[in-house]
Amino acid sequence: MDMSNLDTSHQYDVIIVGSGGAGLTLALSLPQHFKIAVLAKSSLTDASTYYAQGGVAAVLDETDSIEQHINDTMIAGSFLCEKEAVQQTVEGGQASVDFLLKQGVQFTLDEQDQLHLTREGGHSQRRIIHAADATGKAISTTLVERAKEKQNIQIFENFIAIDVITSQKLGSLNENRALGLYVLDENTDQVHTFLAPFTALACGGAMRAYLHTSNPDIATGDGIAMAYRAGCRVANMEFNQFHPTCLYHPQARSFLITEAMRGEGAYLRLPDGERFMLRFDDRAELAPRDIVARTIDYEIKRLGIRHVWLDITHKPKEFIKEHFPTLYERLLELGIDITKEMIPVVPAAHYTCGGVMVDEHSQTDIEGLYAIGETSYTGLHGANRMASNSLLECFVYGMSAAKHIQANFKDNYQSPTVPAWDDSQVTNPDEDVVILQNWDELRQTMWNYVGIVRTNKRLERALHRIEMLKNEISEYYQDYKVSKNLIELRNLVLVSEMIVRCAIKRKESRGLHYTLDHAEQLNDLQRTVLNPKDSMIRSEKINL
Repeated sequence: MDMSNLDTSHQYDVIIVGSGGAGLTLALSLPQHFKIAVLAKSSLTDASTYYAQGGVAAVLDETDSIEQHINDTMIAGSFLCEKEAVQQTVEGGQASVDFLLKQGVQFTLDEQDQLHLTREGGHSQRRIIHAADATGKAISTTLVERAKEKQNIQIFENFIAIDVITSQKLGSLNENRALGLYVLDENTDQVHTFLAPFTALACGGAMRAYLHTSNPDIATGDGIAMAYRAGCRVANMEFNQFHPTCLYHPQARSFLITEAMRGEGAYLRLPDGERFMLRFDDRAELAPRDIVARTIDYEIKRLGIRHVWLDITHKPKEFIKEHFPTLYERLLELGIDITKEMIPVVPAAHYTCGGVMVDEHSQTDIEGLYAIGETSYTGLHGANRMASNSLLECFVYGMSAAKHIQANFKDNYQSPTVPAWDDSQVTNPDEDVVILQNWDELRQTMWNYVGIVRTNKRLERALHRIEMLKNEISEYYQDYKVSKNLIELRNLVLVSEMIVRCAIKRKESRGLHYTLDHAEQLNDLQRTVLNPKDSMIRSEKINL
């Protein structure tokens, strides 16, 4: 689409930031008379959903039950999951599958032409529906196709949200309502104003804060940072999931080896061939991700090796090629035949379990502002996300948000007058090396000091350096015109600070937060809450 002749001020009924599973589920679940804008900061499929290999967890088999799925989720989340959120998500499994089938997603079928169910770490039953080993790609491309077919959905690619516009920012003392967003059009370098009575942040997580990550480049915590600056509470940012098995290869540093491979019987081995997980957990390779990642990290450091091995060579060749066709072909391109050779793997930052606090409708503390998917904190994941619950959460809460927006929509809504973006007092940067240097230093700091195993000293060092970087970036933001890299860095340094402050606040080891200075679990089940209104961080009892 040629954007050069369009006005920089836009009015919609709903603005959705993000084109992954959460954002497009919301867009496709709203009535067709709604005028909807979907903003993608890169291409439409450049979202974490697209790269998800595993699948969608849902209770579909008669040997399974809602209660078992709830129990598995609570155990994986170290019982820090909020029961109402878990129940809402798990009970929404069938409706989510029906929604995806209705959109035309082609899932893998078994010999009886029923949905094939696989199993992943933490699950006591086979309950993962999938499209071979590229489920995210199948879902993402299908939802994108459906969205493009809808005349009421307008898509903007390479549009990067800068900040949420709220009534309080415009001087209102009575309420704080979301009015829309300022957005950078990277195609023209112009800043646009998007206004709507309802805005949804479905921007994914923040794991690009780490040096080694499985996430795409877009995962810079934009939604979490924007919501916090707008006045929303954020919770449990200390729980960052490191996927145990990311390919260790110089030509594919972000390539994930799906959880389903261990679900189908792959072993983790040391260089001498030992199945080391048997020494640490009765569930061995099927233990939850936090345990597997921490164990791999321990063995790598203990032995001074760069990686461990994932081995599925004991399975028949046709079984491997049938179940993991994408992995088989991709690794073959890199010189690894997984039917004959083991795969070198390391843990990598993978998923943000905390996020913007929302209710059962995905609404934040601010009226008219929603957060969905990895951007949000629903209470589902607790201290550790169980495999394939994340995509399910996207669909359940995306549909819930759509119902809430429809129920609260007013035909006579009038957007207030909002000033255009003012960059008259800033200049073009003389050199962008400052951004690159700060970006590299931030990610290195997070990897070294706020990784799989933490200490008080490491966290204090990280906070000190991040505060310095934050001040430098803030000055840069005030003086120079915005760019994609600057917007992302501004968001990422804020979210990194949240992660560290939450980690310092939690004086225990639970789930994904493991600290040598507080190795035991506390009896109290509490979430860590950051409140921008008073700049305080609190521990609050969770809802069980």
